[in-house]
Amino acid sequence: MQGRDAGDTGIDDDFAAEAMDGVGAWILGRNMFGPIRGPWPDETWRGWWGNNPPYHTPVFVLTHHARPPLEMEGGTVFHFVTDGIRAALERARAAAGNQDIRLGGGVSSIRQYLEAKLIDRMHLAVAPMLLGSGEPLLAGLDLRALGYRCTDCIPGAKVVHYIVDRSSFPHR
Repeated sequence: MQGRDAGDTGIDDDFAAEAMDGVGAWILGRNMFGPIRGPWPDETWRGWWGNNPPYHTPVFVLTHHARPPLEMEGGTVFHFVTDGIRAALERARAAAGNQDIRLGGGVSSIRQYLEAKLIDRMHLAVAPMLLGSGEPLLAGLDLRALGYRCTDCIPGAKVVHYIVDRSSFPHR
C-alpha cells in the first residue's frame, strides 16, 4: 500500500520498491494511460492516478491519436507519441539520460518491444489466481529465438518473480 502505514514487507515489497529506483523515463501503452479508445474526445482525461501520478519523470504514451503534453504534479509529464515504439524509445532515452527506462505495459506494447528485441531485462510477477481471459503476454512468442532467457526465479509470499534478460544487451 503505497504511502500508507499498512502493507506487506519482504521480497514482494522489495521488488515493488526497486521498480521505481533509478528510472529516468517511462513508456506506456495508451490503454495503461486510460480507458478511452479512438480519437481523444477532449483533454479532460488525465490518467488513473489523480493529480500526482507515481512516475515523477517524463512518460511517453504510445497512441495513434495526437494530444498535447500533459504536465502533472511531482514532475510527471505525459508525452503522446504517434510515430511508433522506436520513436518513443528514442525520446525516452533522451529524457532519461543515464537512468533506466521502464516499460509499464500494456500487453500489446510489451509484445512489440519484445519482438523488436528492445527490452534488456523484464521482471514478471506471476500470481496464482485466475483473472479472466485478458490478453496473453507471451503466447506465440519464441523468447529464446529472440535472444531472451530466464536468469532468475524468486518465490515471494504472494507471487513468483521471474527475471528475463536478453543474451546480449544492445548498446545505448
